[in-house]
Amino acid sequence: MSILGTRVMRVEDPKFLTTGGVYVDDLRDPRLDGAGHVTYVRSVMAHARVTVDGSAAAALDGVLAVVTRADLADLAPPPVPLGFIPPALGRPWLADGVVRYVGEPIAAIVTESRYAGEDVAELVSVDYEPLTAVVDPRVSATDETLLFPDHGSNTALAFEAGSLDGLFDGCDVVVTQQITNQRVAPVPLEVRGTACVWEGDGDDARLTLWASTQSPHGARDQIATALSLDPDRVHFIAPDVGGGFGAKFGVSVEDLLLAVLSRRLGRPMRWTETRTENMLGMGHGRAQLQTVTIGGSRDGRITAYSLDVLQDSGAYPHFGAVLPFMTQLMATGTYDIERIAVRTKSVVTNTAPVVAYRGAGRPEATAAIERAVDMFAAEIGLDPVEVRRRNLFAKEAFPLTTQVGAAYDSGDYAGALDKVVAAAKYDELRAEQQRRRDSGDTKLLGIGVSSYVEITAGPEAGTEFARINVKPDGSVVVYTGTSPHGQGHATSFAMLAADELGVPIERITVVHGDTDLVARGGGTGGSRSLQLGGAAVHQGALETVDRARELAGDLFEAAAGDVVLDKARGGFHVAGSPDDVRGWAEVAASADAEHGLIVDTDFTAQGATFPFGAHVAVVEVDAETGKVTLLSMTTVDDAGPVINPVVVEGQRHGGIAQGVAQALFEEVRYDEDGNPQSTNLADYAFPSAAELPDFTLVDMATPSPLNPLGVKGIGEAGTIGATPAVQNAVVDAVAHLGVRHVEMPTTAERVWRAIQDAREGAK
Repeated sequence: MSILGTRVMRVEDPKFLTTGGVYVDDLRDPRLDGAGHVTYVRSVMAHARVTVDGSAAAALDGVLAVVTRADLADLAPPPVPLGFIPPALGRPWLADGVVRYVGEPIAAIVTESRYAGEDVAELVSVDYEPLTAVVDPRVSATDETLLFPDHGSNTALAFEAGSLDGLFDGCDVVVTQQITNQRVAPVPLEVRGTACVWEGDGDDARLTLWASTQSPHGARDQIATALSLDPDRVHFIAPDVGGGFGAKFGVSVEDLLLAVLSRRLGRPMRWTETRTENMLGMGHGRAQLQTVTIGGSRDGRITAYSLDVLQDSGAYPHFGAVLPFMTQLMATGTYDIERIAVRTKSVVTNTAPVVAYRGAGRPEATAAIERAVDMFAAEIGLDPVEVRRRNLFAKEAFPLTTQVGAAYDSGDYAGALDKVVAAAKYDELRAEQQRRRDSGDTKLLGIGVSSYVEITAGPEAGTEFARINVKPDGSVVVYTGTSPHGQGHATSFAMLAADELGVPIERITVVHGDTDLVARGGGTGGSRSLQLGGAAVHQGALETVDRARELAGDLFEAAAGDVVLDKARGGFHVAGSPDDVRGWAEVAASADAEHGLIVDTDFTAQGATFPFGAHVAVVEVDAETGKVTLLSMTTVDDAGPVINPVVVEGQRHGGIAQGVAQALFEEVRYDEDGNPQSTNLADYAFPSAAELPDFTLVDMATPSPLNPLGVKGIGEAGTIGATPAVQNAVVDAVAHLGVRHVEMPTTAERVWRAIQDAREGAK
């Protein structure tokens, strides 16, 4: 009997709930004894020429070094992220005569003790010659002030699809709206941290580096490239990782510089940033200015849609500059729209770089199309659910390729919408809303709907590695190239191996995050882990059984084709002779008495998958104060067959919470001079369970034909569907007062002002 689909409690949790995780800052490896502690001196201005003098700081006892850009002149610049960012826009090791955002590292201080660095940093003299700060991407796009004069433009990248010519010809109704998908902070509970040590001499020296990352092998290769090393000379270890959400994919320049300092000073190095440093410099998400235009007929059919995106990439283009490509790819959403055009431009500003953040470009696409559909429905006077029903791709149409080139694998969008509105009791909610409006109740009810689809493990899917090692004692070690930061890989992957091998889960260990132990891997991001890493484990387990049948055949002196795996008894026997069983231990030992049976495999997906779903949010808005209270969230998040409901429900809950948070609370803010206004968790509205209701999770599973498990990604789904559902609900609550749109986050002040503006407009 298969254990897949059953509620197996996470095997990771006992450690986290008792002794706790071992994060970078918790490392007590003897190789790190005597480590120097690194503190970064960071810019307090958004844009300025700087002159640095660290002599006073360097003269203090306990200071091992004060390093500025001048001390690193012999180093080639750090590698440009993703390879196709223009080199002229690359980030230096330390500020090279000009700072471009508040928080940019100017100098690195190395001290004997951990906390001395903050005091020493105050003695580093930095003279600032202010330059014009460009904070608004619309101002940046004019190129009036060039942040990188050698590049000759503030534009980093641009993408487009479709034609605007005649796009809205023949439309009875055309609606346009500017939308801000605001800048947000990933806020992992564990901030960035790094430790490293060099061992050996000269060209034989080898670097061991620990860091909080989502992609150990990618990080190793980054380091090797930056330091001109063969990858084999870098041993990278990701210990327990306390959250990443995309922002920890790879390593930062601050991480890389530790390896340089360690080698030059001949001692181990450690760095753990503060929460304020994390909010200033780790990287932010979203940060798009969008203009949506949607057109169609008065009977509710949408025939044309355009999306214009101005992406704020921050001071040094990173993954954020590429986000609009993913937004473009998913611009269609779940709708069969005949004509679509997308134009995007990514520009630099004097703000922190924008990086990947849970969903990375796909939530932005969904937020745009879902607000557009709601505004179209309001304009023609039809219920937003009905407008969606009339425009969704039909179940029979899959697989299909959209107008912007996304190859959707499988879906039942109407089914998801029907399930969620039924579970939410949508008709009853509308009746209650009307009752409140008719009675003049100042507690306004708002109902918001979203229908979404996203791409996972894409856009080119990829390959993932797994090793299955059945030990001579019959226990199993699974090695995976993905590296978790809360997703539950140890549980899910052990279940997959147990299901094929017939070995109890408690006898299976999952190993990850160490490049010396795991041969290769793509890391964890883009909701790729189960459909690639899990499929690799599944494939490896099948191959292990095949190899074990050959070994057992030798023990029985029988053909491998006659050998049967009896999972219930944990061993093999010859067909027709069930009493003579050779257990996994004996079979594995026959392969190698010391190491047992080892099978390596690489799984390559046939393509990216497209999970989908629908959300209904219900809010209450106080018409007198603008305060929004989220009353309920009902969601369908279809990611194909579920391996473990406990793990999937955890991912859904977390994703929904982050999506709700963007709609209601979170925003990274800068003033006009580029000074950040949200540098800690007192200024940045990071929600807790107290701000959130229980979520109603409705099950639905539509298999993908592109991998043997039929699974799709689930890690980002809730984030993508929840945000527009909640924003739509807030607007819906006050729509009868004349409010057409409320920007995120939909704070009490924003909602109150929208109500007042509508009343003034009515006058």
